[in-house]
Amino acid sequence: MRQASIAKSTQVSPVEYIVKTRRLILNLIFLMIIFLLQTKVLSARGVPESFADLVENVGAAVVNITTTTKVEAPVVPRGVVPEGSPFEELFRDFQNPNSPRQRPRNANALGSGFVISSDGFIVTNHHVINGADQITIEFNDGSFRDAVVIGSDENIDIALLKVDSETNLEFVNFGDSDISRVGDWVMAMGNPLGQGFSVSVGIISARNRELAGNYDDYIQTDAAINRGNSGGPLFNMEGQVVGVNTAILSPNGGSIGIGFSMASNVVEPVVKQLKEFGEVRRGWLGVSIGDLNQDMADALGMAEPRGSIVLEVYDGPSKDAGLLASDVIVMFDEKEVGDSGELVRIVGDTTVGRTVDVIVLRQGERIKVSVKLGQRPTNKELNAKVATPEPAKPNEDAIDGVGLSEITDTLREEYSVDPAISGLIIVSIDEASSAYENGLRKGDIITDVAQKPVNTVKEVAELVSSAKSEGRQSVLLLVRREGQPRFIVLKFN
Repeated sequence: MRQASIAKSTQVSPVEYIVKTRRLILNLIFLMIIFLLQTKVLSARGVPESFADLVENVGAAVVNITTTTKVEAPVVPRGVVPEGSPFEELFRDFQNPNSPRQRPRNANALGSGFVISSDGFIVTNHHVINGADQITIEFNDGSFRDAVVIGSDENIDIALLKVDSETNLEFVNFGDSDISRVGDWVMAMGNPLGQGFSVSVGIISARNRELAGNYDDYIQTDAAINRGNSGGPLFNMEGQVVGVNTAILSPNGGSIGIGFSMASNVVEPVVKQLKEFGEVRRGWLGVSIGDLNQDMADALGMAEPRGSIVLEVYDGPSKDAGLLASDVIVMFDEKEVGDSGELVRIVGDTTVGRTVDVIVLRQGERIKVSVKLGQRPTNKELNAKVATPEPAKPNEDAIDGVGLSEITDTLREEYSVDPAISGLIIVSIDEASSAYENGLRKGDIITDVAQKPVNTVKEVAELVSSAKSEGRQSVLLLVRREGQPRFIVLKFN
């Protein structure tokens, strides 16, 4: 009876068997789904088992660069040591023109680069080859070749070199840096600290970094970048160049995990122009621009500070098209403008000579202006391009704690005002006034009020009064201080 009872208790009915079988199958399916999801996540993150295959595929296209520059010996002035001094003989040696110390010497510098075509075009940084008398390229196989400079662009620190080769060279291609994401794996290659071919890996730490240039669009990475890595490539996991290693942020000159690579989508168009023209031909609007802040946006009746405000209009494309100081550029060639840096890059990438539509906000209205772009001049030429405003008119004075005067010859001389500048000069200001608190100072020249040029105190008074009657809490002024334009928001009490 006991054995029979036990046997009976272990028997499983057909229904229970089916239920347990289904449960087991479902559990197996669930585990397979979890496994597949984890595999997909790892694949999406691009986590490699090893970087060795990638190094083998692209390493032959990465080069070391050595430059030689002739440096003249410094001239030691005579008479710096009193006659009879124990140092007189030493300095006599320095002053001896036949002394070897006085001969010119060669200074060497090291950098990196990468081949972009089988016929020998090489990309590196401008600062690597700038001023060099001789450029030598060392390839991964240990061979050496002399290079010549095809062209360079110091604005984004890029140079294009060329070597002659009897055989086709291994090369790499540019990738699309715009699709690179923060957190993606990247690999830097180059010649750090002159130690020869070296590889480091890390992730993209940040995008769209700006350092000092108008056309900056840097990828920040924690892949180790040191001196000598300059000009080397930053690869994605597909073996495409998404950046050119350019700079590091470091208190001691060594890598601390903050390196910067100029994005490939900025570099590639520049390289194409250097290859075709030997120079970079960037589009030019012919204006000086600045960013908006919230106070300025409020004064202009804008909901948010988006766009780029015109500080000054030079002789050139924009002046010919009718753009005015204080215009806010909100769209360029059907592209929305977020800030002045974005506008500079968009304009620079646009073909010289092309006519584009520019949408500006002027006195609360959206206005379309068609501008035929010129070619951006050099900085020296740019500084000489100054708009010539209309001459000033007879003087009058004072509103809201500010003593205003039209610019007479005497005032122009007293305050060292450039002859090309017109407007109204502040000859006195109450330091307890809101105008002083908002940033106006004696000697400032008001050229525009509420995006309108002003030449008389009456015009200023009318524009300020109009803003108040419209219920605005402030008005935007364009002023010049020591010749430089700036915007000041004048808030009403």
